[in-house]
Amino acid sequence: MSNATSQATTGAATIRPEEAAHFGKLAAEWWDPKGSSAMLHKLNPVRLGFLRDAIDSHLAADPKGLRPLAGRRALDVGCGAGLLAEPLARMGASVTAVDAAEENISAAKAHAEGGGLAIDYRHGELAELGLTGFDLVTSMEVIEHVADKAAFIAGLAATVADGGLLVISTPNRTAASRLLLVGAAETVGMVPKGTHHWDDFITPLELSDLLAEAGFAMGNPRGISWSPLKGLHLSDDLSLNYIVTARRIEGVQV
Repeated sequence: MSNATSQATTGAATIRPEEAAHFGKLAAEWWDPKGSSAMLHKLNPVRLGFLRDAIDSHLAADPKGLRPLAGRRALDVGCGAGLLAEPLARMGASVTAVDAAEENISAAKAHAEGGGLAIDYRHGELAELGLTGFDLVTSMEVIEHVADKAAFIAGLAATVADGGLLVISTPNRTAASRLLLVGAAETVGMVPKGTHHWDDFITPLELSDLLAEAGFAMGNPRGISWSPLKGLHLSDDLSLNYIVTARRIEGVQV
């Protein structure tokens, strides 16, 4: 991808106003583990377990340390009301977090202040915020909601420092995810109706291609699965949801 193309892609709008409005209406319940974001509360420990392993291996952190991100800068894109941003701050990072819904940012600021956490929360299009140089960039369950996936990935890539780590999680576009994540989950109220649009889900291969266009190499994806005995857990089954790391390919200009 040429520099001119990369800049044009990065600057494209990614926020869907209707998606921002949908999640903004849920802001007041975001921190209620039994509310509309209950599934995210169950999902968060699984994502954090993956993140901790990635931080330890890719950023050479002390696996026994309680603050593996001390001295590091972290960015969470599509942060909601801060479910991931706050643990990143407790791991020692200087955290910036961005969301498309202003209501979410207000809820996130209030919750962080109540917990004595200094997190730099921002509202708006990522590419317009001028954020760069982050050691860790996360975007969990977000890419399936954006208007332009290539522009979104390019925007994420632009924020990662040399040697930094990008971590993305998202539903896979499979028959199983259509049945369970869209059909069953929304029917029984596990997630609010209208949260997922199956056609917008992205496969690991498609995500790998987008990352490659942005000059990043994707690691081996890990599935996030559910079973009656284990609940939500990391697995080799990618059929519902998956989480991946990505790092900039050295010597590649985009």
